[in-house]
Amino acid sequence: MEPPMPKQMKWVNAFSTRPSLESAVREVVESARQSLQATPDLGVVFISSSFASDYPRLMPLLQEQLTVPALIGCGGGGAIGSSSDLTAQEVEREPALSLTLAHLPDVKARVFHLREENLPDLDSPPDRWTDAIGVPAAERPQFILLADPFTSSINDLLQGLDFAYPGSITVGGLASAGATNRGMSLFGNYRHYDQGAIGVALSGNLAMEAIVAQGCRPIGPTYRVAKGERNIILGLAEDNADTIALDDDCQPPLQVLQALLKGLSYEDRQLAQHSLFIGLARDEFKATLSQGDFLIRNLVGVDPRVGAIALGDRVRPGQRIQFHLRDAKTSAEDLEGWLQRSQERSSSVKGALVFSCLGRGEGLYNKPNFESQLFNRYFNDVPLGGFFCNGEIGPVGGSTFLHGYTSVFGLFSQPPRQPTA
Repeated sequence: MEPPMPKQMKWVNAFSTRPSLESAVREVVESARQSLQATPDLGVVFISSSFASDYPRLMPLLQEQLTVPALIGCGGGGAIGSSSDLTAQEVEREPALSLTLAHLPDVKARVFHLREENLPDLDSPPDRWTDAIGVPAAERPQFILLADPFTSSINDLLQGLDFAYPGSITVGGLASAGATNRGMSLFGNYRHYDQGAIGVALSGNLAMEAIVAQGCRPIGPTYRVAKGERNIILGLAEDNADTIALDDDCQPPLQVLQALLKGLSYEDRQLAQHSLFIGLARDEFKATLSQGDFLIRNLVGVDPRVGAIALGDRVRPGQRIQFHLRDAKTSAEDLEGWLQRSQERSSSVKGALVFSCLGRGEGLYNKPNFESQLFNRYFNDVPLGGFFCNGEIGPVGGSTFLHGYTSVFGLFSQPPRQPTA
């Protein structure tokens, strides 16, 4: 017997650049309602820092005009949204308001707010974390997470979610306020918060795929960390899977890097002066590592006395690393590759959210709307909402991390219902 046709999921986005908050709210609510033509179950709102002084007024204005049982959002250095013809656009450092509404049949959407002091300890059992979120692990939820960069202990929170909800996907970003870093704000269920993290757990008949476009290309061979303490690499060895006694044959990492840079083109040597990064391999057992197998981290300093290199994450002896460069061309090619592969895997994406670094956008590509238009090329009928972040949240190699200079996309679809006997 064939099951009845499932109710269809639907996502819409509305976008306004009106300088008056009242006018912007009215425009996005009317447009989103008209496009959705169904009861909204989830709302996601992003507001640019040009409205920072008006942040406390956003929720009361929305509540007067819109009823949605699960609503989250935050302020950002800019906002991203879709016009009436689904052409996405990015507005930086100017007034902008982005509202995504979703009709989600057979999906539970539950909003949670976590303050830093209320986070369970990292050695707490999983049920402490699931109690804090309010969602059982058996429901296998997917998460959209927004956080204040200074008061959320975001790395501990991400580790806790991975621990308590194995197999779940988390995407999101850190609230931003443009160049001044003032006026951070989070929004949840018509309340305004100025600290912690706000999120929504989505469980049921919904699938989410994450794209994490770190925008880097590898240079030189891979190495293994022979000696390291905390975030400091003291010795590098050739990447030989059979090497056990790494300490016996290694070089100072600064010496390795200097030799590598000498073999680069003039253009790449110039680029390395300001856009050099280190990739940490996430799969220690993969024979051949490619571009998406690394977690990209900043190179934060060197010590010429001992030839050491410091990076923006912990390292351990035996870990595989590779140096990387980032530029506009590489970032564009990286993102396009991810979008193309996602399109080939799924033709049923209904909606998308993007969390893009403040360091990308027009400042990186020297043209407006670059990444949103690239998204439209592969998903031209999918509404897109998002914002420019102070840090981006997404998975690499099965674990969730906080990234920088990255664009993270969450693609939402409705899985086909399985036939019953």
